Amino acid sequence: MVDGLGIGDVGEIVLRDRQAMAKDGMFVIVLVVDSVTGKVKQSPDIISRGFVYLRNSQTLLRQTRERAIRIVEKITQAGKPVNWLFVKNKLKEGLGEFLFEKTRRRPMVLPVVIEV
Repeated sequence: MVDGLGIGDVGEIVLRDRQAMAKDGMFVIVLVVDSVTGKVKQSPDIISRGFVYLRNSQTLLRQTRERAIRIVEKITQAGKPVNWLFVKNKLKEGLGEFLFEKTRRRPMVLPVVIEV
């Protein structure tokens, strides 16, 4: 967890994040959401580093995608304004709990919501 050439120039938060990623990895989920209907337009993309090997975890990935779609579509409703920061936080919490329940690991969950 060394950063460049400097010593002691990395903040405590950066080190904590690096330790979390080194221990349990990271899990990025990218969702494209229709801003008018609030529906997820396509199957979410998933990027995982240091958490699970994606090719051997197809069932977990399918369940995670389904869970993410349910979380987003439960919060968003057609014609109503949406707080996308709230949606991202709910995704982070909900998917984090789900992944821990299934794997007993806590990856850093990074949701990316693209509104179109």
